[in-house]
Amino acid sequence: QVQLVESGGGEVQAGGSLRLSCAVSGGIFSINAMGWYRQAPGKQRELVARISKYGSTNYADSVKGRFTISRDNAKNTVYMQMNSLKPEDTAVYYCAAQMRPFGSYDYWGQGTQVTVSS
Repeated sequence: QVQLVESGGGEVQAGGSLRLSCAVSGGIFSINAMGWYRQAPGKQRELVARISKYGSTNYADSVKGRFTISRDNAKNTVYMQMNSLKPEDTAVYYCAAQMRPFGSYDYWGQGTQVTVSS
C-alpha cells in the first residue's frame, strides 16, 4: 500500500514560484512512475507532469518550460518546482503513483491548493 502526502501549496502572485512536495511511503520499489495532476473548478483533472522510475520526464504543453518535476530517492519525495505562475495555474494539485506501465494511477494524495492571483 502506497501513501502519498502533498505539501507546499499556497497563494502567490502571477509570475511567482512555488515548490510542491509529495512524500511517498509504502511499496516504493513497486512504483513505475509518479505524476502531478491538477484540477481547477469546473474542469477535468489533467496530468501536468510525470517522472518514471528511470528518471524520464513528461510535461503538459501548458507548463513546459515553467514547471520541473524531480525526485529525491533518499528522501522518498517527489517535487514539482513551479515558476512563472499564471492565474490559470490555479487548481488543486495532486500527486499520484502509477504501479504498472501503461496502467492507471492507482494511489493519490489528498491534494494541495495552489492559487495564483493576478
